[in-house]
Amino acid sequence: ATSLGLGASQAASGFNFLFGWSEGTTTQVLLVIGITAVALVSVLAGLESGVQRLSQINMTLAAILMLFVIIVGPTVAILTGFVDNLYNYVVNLPALSNPVGREDLNFSQGWTSFYWAWWIAWSPFVGMFIARVSRGRTVREFLISVLLIPSIACVFWMSVFGTAAIEQFLAGAEKVAEVDLSLQLFVMLDGLPWTGITSFVGIILVMVFFITSSDSGSLVIDTISAGGKVEAPVPQRIFWCTFEGLVAIALILGGGLVALQAMAVSAGLPFTLVLLAACVAVIQGLRSEPRVGKTTK
Repeated sequence: ATSLGLGASQAASGFNFLFGWSEGTTTQVLLVIGITAVALVSVLAGLESGVQRLSQINMTLAAILMLFVIIVGPTVAILTGFVDNLYNYVVNLPALSNPVGREDLNFSQGWTSFYWAWWIAWSPFVGMFIARVSRGRTVREFLISVLLIPSIACVFWMSVFGTAAIEQFLAGAEKVAEVDLSLQLFVMLDGLPWTGITSFVGIILVMVFFITSSDSGSLVIDTISAGGKVEAPVPQRIFWCTFEGLVAIALILGGGLVALQAMAVSAGLPFTLVLLAACVAVIQGLRSEPRVGKTTK
């Protein structure tokens, strides 16, 4: 629900930038309703016919937009920036993860703490969803597909769009850094050719990313509520998907972005203890498994 609200906020900013529409509460609520409706259709269609197909379309559009920015943007700077960013990410990750002795409290609280809490709140849904689609994979395949490749892809994605924006700023386009965070993607695309098309694709991507996220959460909740059944009853699917949208609308009406961020932190903090216990359980489970080449008595 929190993610739906955040997605609606950025999509509303995109429509305001591109078409001049109001980005107020009414627009955000209408966007949540639209996103929830599409997510509901996808969930009812099932994992392969709905969620998987929508995810494939989403990733194709994302790849096309990223390649476009690489080709028409500062190509050399983007590619060299990716190498530098990947190195700096690995080297500075321990220091950036440590809150002790930090002087940049605004950064650590506004980014590290908030996003950690947000991701932790997502972990039960994403974890169970990935476990469902990863059945039959080895631990090595699982780690490569879920941890290594997505991490590199995220660094590459951030490097492409981040470097393009930084190069525009260095060239004198100070507006990129001055506008709100929800608008920076569209302001950066405005400095490239075909801004109308690329900005519209960006809006679609923002919404579809959150639609597929809502789908995975709804499918997991359906499975839990149905006692572990993979195919939950249709009324149950409708209820949980609709309920997510209603909670997002309530948060938007109740306090906007501040309420959404507070909800993410509130949901993530207590579940941290559950995750720590799950980490211990995973280690114990792996140790109890017989190793290849050894037999048990």
